[in-house]
Amino acid sequence: MSIVDLFRLDGRVALVTGTSRGIGQAFALALAEAGADVALLDRSEPGQTRAGVEAAGRRALWLPCDLGQATPADLQAAVSTVVSELGGLDVLVNNAGIIRRACAADYPATDWDDVLTVNLDAVFHLTQAAGRVMLAAGRGRVINVASMLSFQGGIRVPAYTAAKHAVLGLTRAFANEWAGSGVNVNAIAPGYIATDNTAPLRADTDRARSIVERIPAGRWGTPADLQGTVVFLASDAAAYIHGAVVPVDGGWLAR
Repeated sequence: MSIVDLFRLDGRVALVTGTSRGIGQAFALALAEAGADVALLDRSEPGQTRAGVEAAGRRALWLPCDLGQATPADLQAAVSTVVSELGGLDVLVNNAGIIRRACAADYPATDWDDVLTVNLDAVFHLTQAAGRVMLAAGRGRVINVASMLSFQGGIRVPAYTAAKHAVLGLTRAFANEWAGSGVNVNAIAPGYIATDNTAPLRADTDRARSIVERIPAGRWGTPADLQGTVVFLASDAAAYIHGAVVPVDGGWLAR
C-alpha cells in the first residue's frame, strides 16, 4: 500500500454529529471526499452537507436527533440505523457542541445542564454505542472535538470549559481500554475558528483584535483548516495513534 493510499477511506462508513454548517460540515465533506459514506446526525436536515457528500459520489444518511434531548437508548438506535442502512460503522466524529456565556458567579443552572448534556453526556453515550460496534469488528476510529479550553480556563464559559476538559479525559480513558482491540480514540482541539459559536467574539472589536494578536499565524482559523486532520485521524495512517489530542490552533498553545 502506498503512503497516499493510507489516507484513503474507501468503503468505510462515518458518523458525524452537528453537520449543517461550520466545522461539522467541513468534517463530513472531507471524509466523503476521502472515500467514506457519511451519516449526518443533526436536529434539522443538513441539506447542503448531504448534497456535498453525494456530489463526492458517496452515500449520505440523515439521522434526525437533538442531542440536548436524546437518551442513551436514542443514541444506540441511531448507531443501529447507521449499521443497518450503510452496512457498518468505522468512524465516529463527536463534533456537535453548544456554548452559553455568562459570568461564573451568575451562571444559570439551566445553561450548565444544557451545555454538559450536549458537549459531554452525548459524547460519552454515543461513543459507547459506536464503540460496541467497533469492538465487535476489531477496528474503528473515534474522533472527539476538544478545544483550547480543554487546556485553559477561558472567560465567561465555565460549562463549556468543564465539558471540554472532560472530553479530553474521556478521549484518554476510552483509548486506554480500546487501543488493544483495534479501536483508536483521539481528539482534535480547534483553536479560534470562524464559526457561529465564535461570532460574538469576532463581533467584539477589542476582543477579536487581542485574540488575533496572540495567534502566531496571525489569523482566525476556518473549518477547512481542520479537514486534513480529521481525515488523517480517521485513516490507516493514524493506526498507531491512541489517546492523542491534536491542536489545530495557528500556534495558540505554543505562545
